[in-house]
Amino acid sequence: MRFRDFDYDLPQELIAQTPVERRDASRLMILDRKTGTIDETGFSRITELFSPGDLLVVNDTRVLPARLFGEKESGGRIEVFLLRRMTGPDEVWSCLLRSSKKPRPGSFLTFPAGMTAQVLERGNDETWLVIFSLREGFNTWLEEQGTMPLPPYIRRAADVEDVSRYQTVFARNSGAVAAPTAGLHFTEQLLEEVQARGVEIVHLTLHVGLGTFLPVRVEEVCEHRMHREFYTIPPETAAAIAACKARQGRVIALGTTTTRALEHAADSDGIVCAGDGEADIFIHSDYRFKVIDALITNFHLPCSTLLLLVSAFAGKEFLFRAYSQAIRKKFRFFSYGDAMFIR
Repeated sequence: MRFRDFDYDLPQELIAQTPVERRDASRLMILDRKTGTIDETGFSRITELFSPGDLLVVNDTRVLPARLFGEKESGGRIEVFLLRRMTGPDEVWSCLLRSSKKPRPGSFLTFPAGMTAQVLERGNDETWLVIFSLREGFNTWLEEQGTMPLPPYIRRAADVEDVSRYQTVFARNSGAVAAPTAGLHFTEQLLEEVQARGVEIVHLTLHVGLGTFLPVRVEEVCEHRMHREFYTIPPETAAAIAACKARQGRVIALGTTTTRALEHAADSDGIVCAGDGEADIFIHSDYRFKVIDALITNFHLPCSTLLLLVSAFAGKEFLFRAYSQAIRKKFRFFSYGDAMFIR
């Protein structure tokens, strides 16, 4: 199986460049795997698709303002894209660096508000290790000086609106470099309405990482290796999933990030283990889902690992029929686009 088998033609005008006026004003496509039917509604009516006893699992990761703009010793401009804070007392980060000429290990960088940093060494891939001078107050400085890392297919600079709109309303654990975008549609009121239908909502954290931005560089699906992404599943979340299964309710995953965390943390019997981990699971083709029973997700890029995951859950032919319909009816695609509920 090749990645090119998951290609499709998407008109550029359907790639959403800005969020809709209200989070829940996006459109929702409903895919029923049992009947093979495809329906449409507004996202604000998603509560009608939940049943008492269901469990909604959300990813509460918070997006870092991960893009920093500074200068090299030569005076040249450099962009530093924070990926992951390394363990230890110092502010050492794994980063992507973008400039006309890459800096040398040992060289210094300067940023606004008195921040400096030193380039330590090259990583095993495109990454670099960079240590920042400020230990105390680094997070405050980052919130003030960093820029929200919008995906490259959004062809504009991040603005003030993105600070809140490229963040879910339940985001609380900082560490992601991209939003779990299926969650962007939910408002506080909508979550309350879901709970009012007898649905429990629980959290986990998976910090979306480097793999979101790197293109697939192999042709054969079996040759691709996923990047690891840190996750933590609280004991109460694992217990809620077990209880939901026992009462024969549905475990509904909000997004592919939630799905990866749950499926990676589950044993062969589908029992989700609480605790920390690093998900490198690559879900595709005939993968047997052990935990989730339904999935809320956005529309994904052609030939992407996320598209393969959703294809594995919905069935490739069924999913691509839904994508064709979405294109024909001018749904909005990708991060700020519309959503689908697959049951």
